[in-house]
Amino acid sequence: MRELVSIKGFGPKRLEILAKHNILTSNDLINTLPVGYRDTTHPLSPAQMTEGTQSCFEGFIRGKPVLHRVRGMQWVSATVADECGQIRCMWFNQPWIQDRLYDTQKVTLYGRCVRKKTGLFIINPTIEIPGRITPVYASMPGIGQKLLSDAIQLLLDEYDEPDNLPESLCKRYNLLDRHRALVEVHFPTDFNILAQAKKRLAFEELLLFQAGIAGAAGERSKTQALPIETEWVEEFFSSLPFEATHAQRRAALEIAADLKNTRAMARMVQGDVGCGKTLIAFCALFLCAKAGGQGALMVPTEILAAQHLQSAVQTLGKMGITCGLLTGKMAASERRRAREAIASGEWQVAIGTHALISENVEFANLRLVITDEQHRFGVRQRTRLEGKGGVPHVLVMSATPIPRTLSLVLYGDLDISIVDELPPGRTPVRTRIVSEDKRDGMYRFIRAQASEGRQTYVVCPLVGEENTPDDHLRSAAQEKIELETALAPLTVGLIHGKMSKQGKEETLEAFYAGKMDVLVSTTVIEVGVNVPNATIMVIENAERFGLAQLHQLRGRVGRGSQESWCFLMAEPNERLRTLVSTNDGFEVAQKDLELRGAGEFFGTRQHGEPEMPALMLVSDAQLLAQTRDVFLEISRNDAFKDEYAAVKRAAMERFARTGQIFGRN
Repeated sequence: MRELVSIKGFGPKRLEILAKHNILTSNDLINTLPVGYRDTTHPLSPAQMTEGTQSCFEGFIRGKPVLHRVRGMQWVSATVADECGQIRCMWFNQPWIQDRLYDTQKVTLYGRCVRKKTGLFIINPTIEIPGRITPVYASMPGIGQKLLSDAIQLLLDEYDEPDNLPESLCKRYNLLDRHRALVEVHFPTDFNILAQAKKRLAFEELLLFQAGIAGAAGERSKTQALPIETEWVEEFFSSLPFEATHAQRRAALEIAADLKNTRAMARMVQGDVGCGKTLIAFCALFLCAKAGGQGALMVPTEILAAQHLQSAVQTLGKMGITCGLLTGKMAASERRRAREAIASGEWQVAIGTHALISENVEFANLRLVITDEQHRFGVRQRTRLEGKGGVPHVLVMSATPIPRTLSLVLYGDLDISIVDELPPGRTPVRTRIVSEDKRDGMYRFIRAQASEGRQTYVVCPLVGEENTPDDHLRSAAQEKIELETALAPLTVGLIHGKMSKQGKEETLEAFYAGKMDVLVSTTVIEVGVNVPNATIMVIENAERFGLAQLHQLRGRVGRGSQESWCFLMAEPNERLRTLVSTNDGFEVAQKDLELRGAGEFFGTRQHGEPEMPALMLVSDAQLLAQTRDVFLEISRNDAFKDEYAAVKRAAMERFARTGQIFGRN
């Protein structure tokens, strides 16, 4: 295939934009699959558009479109009608639309219907050619959808790459060849063939990913066994002022057995929100330190790192284990002191953020690496920490329960410990879907709870600085202003990821101390905030979050003995009813997988994670199981050794450039 630079319209600036999205070659571009499709084959009447609908509709422009300018904002408004009814449309920051449309013009439009104070509107609808299935690509400011589509069409016309899957395997499982699948995914002729194309590409991604993981796992074989006594596990749990659960003890014993082995531990501890995974991690660090090794615990946020250090000092410190903290935002002198303590072995346990993997951090005798909230770290980051200790034992913790089939695919090289019990005293959170007309009643409930000393979280999808035409989305900054009036005289605070470290810490400390009745936040509080006195979680625009993320946010309350509530501000739908019906995170996770697909399961993909664009398009949990079975069949059966060799070769080529499969090839 030709180089990207030879495609018309792709000059230096646009190539730079593509590079920022990890699109460096023509192959990268054709593997940048659509994130959705606009179906204009069956347009609705304007009268059929209802709140929340995102669809194609058709009608005639009624009257001349009007350009409005108010306080620096500009938009074009027009009415689209047919014999059944009409609806108003608004285009923000697109003044040229006024010249594109005229009275009585027949138009086919595609957009989302939202409710404003004056009625229903379609916000920023696109003008479509009827009768087509149009791909929609992830937004890249500076590169329009048409330019992307035209470039991909050109490359597919010249496509001459060999198929990554052997022809015999494709025939056996009735899969399209790769070229045909790519053409149909980018330019679908109908939805039936599109489904086959998605299946083919997802099948390939899953199979190659498993082959890559298997190759990496095979290399991580021998390490130094730690001289651990099984009784040390009980010694640790006996030191606690409370009784651990059977699940916690079981996971700790499994870890102890791994650490005593000469094959490096590669284990994931999966558990629901609040099941006590941190305690299991501390037990592992205790075992490692008592056996003469050094342990590292890497977490995704500075707030969580500080909380873990405080807990570690209380739990491990009294047992003679020295612990310390290293984060990126510490003062230079503090960081230098931390690096010295890690390098000398003075700190037996180092807790920190990604600062632990910076080049100038050296460990004295790193024998155990623990990464918390695994789905928030790219595998490349995990690898860099592992690399600081030769071949250390590796433990990963996930507070997002993952369906077992998906775990086997994504973490095929890891043994899995399931923590399926909650510590005594955890109160199940009562969850309700709350429509807009019930908001005032919810506010009365929050005030009543505050009068009894209880606290409330309010989570919003936006910070408040984003420039978005979706003004039905509630931002944290605006929410705080509104709640100061709606909930007066309650004290309302605000925290989000764009605040300074000091600002976030001061706000959280005030909330912990009970000096604040309500904390308005973005999902920055999703991980590791523990305020037992908080009994209400309100999630605005709940439909914008994945079930797994909603479940984790819900887990921020119910940490004390009082009855706790989670209010999902949204119109009822099947997804959200799952949360109402169960507090079981694994059940929620399975539903999330079935409804949204594996690629969306973890939310936004983090830097360094394996690129599985086709996986983003598959919601068939059975395909996960099928590819797992196929992988085991071709890797273990000599009759398919040629197929396995071809798949392994393709996997290494796929992941070699970015070193994404745990940094090994």
